[in-house]
Amino acid sequence: MDQRGDQSIEKTVKSEMIYEGRILNLRVETVELPNQKYSKREIVDHSKAVALVVLDKEEIFLVRQYRKAIDDFILEIPAGLVESNEQPRETALREMQEEIGYGSNHLEYLFDAYSSPGFTNEKTSFFFTNDIYEGKKEGDDDEFLEIVKMPFERVIEMIDTGEITDSKTIMGVLYVKKMMDNGQI
Repeated sequence: MDQRGDQSIEKTVKSEMIYEGRILNLRVETVELPNQKYSKREIVDHSKAVALVVLDKEEIFLVRQYRKAIDDFILEIPAGLVESNEQPRETALREMQEEIGYGSNHLEYLFDAYSSPGFTNEKTSFFFTNDIYEGKKEGDDDEFLEIVKMPFERVIEMIDTGEITDSKTIMGVLYVKKMMDNGQI
């Protein structure tokens, strides 16, 4: 519930589905504002996702992947979409295997975060592990990525210098850094 009460809630008057896709839908909603005026909201309904901070001693696993939306390569922590028959923890373990070829004996849930709530309801569940074992990499047919393993402190530097710009990576890595600084890891 909003801290200001019902007065700030936008009431949906009309909802129109513009596009239905495999991982997202786009709808336009006409809303009545608290001042009785009307406005339109373009909303992307997006599948739930997971992201993982995977450490091997002092090193972290990242993936380097081309992303068409930004027309460039980007360094990211392993991540993926939750399938309809999965719980986020199961997805995290599957994505770990698919993207970096490792499994985990202990996967710790960290937090949930919305990627950009101004226009999408995409929610990502973040996980951490430093208890890993080598498995078999089984990537998706439409995913071409390079596994990058580097010192955790170097990734912190790359965030500080703006070399890493992926928001889920920044959130996950800085959260784990905070846990390290507090002696929780």
